[in-house]
Amino acid sequence: MSYDNLILKLHEINAIKFGEFKLKTGSLSPIYIDLRVIVSYPEILRMVAAAMWEKVQYVPFDLICGVPYTALPIATAMSLEHNKPMVMRRKEVKDYGTRKAIEGAFKPGQQVLVVEDLVTSGSSVFETIEPLQLEGLQVKDIVVLLDREQGGKENLSEKGYALHSIFTMNELLDVLRDNNKIDFTTYHNVIEYIKQTQVHTTNTLSSTPPAKPIMYNPTSMSYSKRAELCANQTAKKLLKFMDEKKTNLAIAADVTTKAELLDIADKLGSEICVLKTHIDIITDFDQYLAHELMRLAQTRNFMIFEDRKFADIGNTVALQYEKGIYHIADWADIVNAHTVPGPGIIDGLKQVGMSKGRGLLLLAEMSSKGTLAQGEYTQKTLEMAQNNKDFVIGFITMKKLLDDPCFINMTPGVKLAAGGDTLGQQYNTPENVIEKNGSDIIIVGRGIYEASDPVAEARKYREAGWRAYESRLSL
Repeated sequence: MSYDNLILKLHEINAIKFGEFKLKTGSLSPIYIDLRVIVSYPEILRMVAAAMWEKVQYVPFDLICGVPYTALPIATAMSLEHNKPMVMRRKEVKDYGTRKAIEGAFKPGQQVLVVEDLVTSGSSVFETIEPLQLEGLQVKDIVVLLDREQGGKENLSEKGYALHSIFTMNELLDVLRDNNKIDFTTYHNVIEYIKQTQVHTTNTLSSTPPAKPIMYNPTSMSYSKRAELCANQTAKKLLKFMDEKKTNLAIAADVTTKAELLDIADKLGSEICVLKTHIDIITDFDQYLAHELMRLAQTRNFMIFEDRKFADIGNTVALQYEKGIYHIADWADIVNAHTVPGPGIIDGLKQVGMSKGRGLLLLAEMSSKGTLAQGEYTQKTLEMAQNNKDFVIGFITMKKLLDDPCFINMTPGVKLAAGGDTLGQQYNTPENVIEKNGSDIIIVGRGIYEASDPVAEARKYREAGWRAYESRLSL
């Protein structure tokens, strides 16, 4: 779902202001988001509440709690519309009466969804979570309208909480710029301010990518340096925490039950940068699985890649991506597609995924014996990618295909020893894939999760892949 209209309406009622504003932290900001004004615009309040409910409709929770004061009317609107009980946190506990910090009817052990208007550092959210937990209530999820991208999401994630945002500061600014509501100078000033006022040491935003990234040689650049050049937020985030975690390992979890999939995500999440799923082979799929995968991805710092291999016309793939029983676009950071139908398949997926900050991989080459994904097919695929760099983040391929640092190459069929299986799957080593062929991520499946000790085996692959990467940088 696109939230462009909501952003434009917020700008129209002056909830988004540009100029010079002193914040609670004492710093001067070129942008000020004042969402308190939405209480005077019932239509917009309903739109905000509806968007936030849609974002967390599959998240399990018993109660809603709005962070005082701005989020209280939003939480109330959600509670009334969906008949969901609500509790309230007192910002100041009275020294008379019941002296309660949390008001409402509740029982210890119940799950609370915290509602906030925007997140900068996450401090106001923590101030609400603490008294809830002191009452025996549990909190896992927070939904906000705006993530200012200054470190709040990371601060919350480090404590095990999942932040669900309707849009980010970058997305808000892009909409206002594209609709001629702000000029380039204003856009640039806000981006620079956000970069320079991070409240999490490992969270940075990147400047506008250079006009000709083709001049760079990605095999000689670090992942984090390449992240600075990428416009797509998924590509930026993935490259960034590959360097932070020191891993270029993706696990292909081709299991058939949600218990197996969650076990792999939980146990191996710290070793990988990407969890690759085939969600349509899960026999007991439900939205709880999607929610738990997102939570583990946030707390373990990996990305979810649904290996759907879309291969139909644009209108059909858009429906497959957004609708059906899986709602893939709601939880998968990355999906992939064949390019046999032509560029319309990218247009259809972009229509759904772009507003959600997702990324698309194109199947340029495959590791199976006798594959037709080669030659002219591969060249046409590269052209489509270069024409859609805002959404296409890279390729499924056996080697680096373009000298563009913003395209990420993922290679399947990797084993510590070269060879093949009885079904024509050809295996390659991490050294060949990363160091010699210039790919970026090794994808390993059965070689890890069928091992007697999957964690130890994953660590072997992780270390082998990272050694190959460091060796490539030293060439």
